[in-house]
Amino acid sequence: MILPITLTIAGAAALINIWLMIRVGQVRGSEKVSIGDGGNEKVIRRMRAHSNYIESAPFVVLLVAAIELASTTSPTWLWIVSGLYLLGRVAHGVGMDNGKFGKGRMVGTIITMLTLLGLGVYSIAIPYLGG
Repeated sequence: MILPITLTIAGAAALINIWLMIRVGQVRGSEKVSIGDGGNEKVIRRMRAHSNYIESAPFVVLLVAAIELASTTSPTWLWIVSGLYLLGRVAHGVGMDNGKFGKGRMVGTIITMLTLLGLGVYSIAIPYLGG
């Protein structure tokens, strides 16, 4: 069985993860911090953006897969929610730099929390209400 939503979102999530890793490496190089954060705020911000992403992305991909498996059709709303989640995580990553996109951090956090809440509640409801 091919899960197009899950495969697309998982692939895009992997690319965002690489992008966040590269951003950490760039700031480590420019700030001359080879291990850990060195107490450097720029490095800490980039590392936290990456860590925060890793804290939620596996749950979202897993929930998307479970919902897609349980559904008899490919729900458009699942594409939309998944795409918004990924855009929110990019906004969060950029917003963590505390630059002109500082509000991206808040937007990304809210989108992530709502995505996890919505997918989690829907996943719990599927066995009892039907998919």
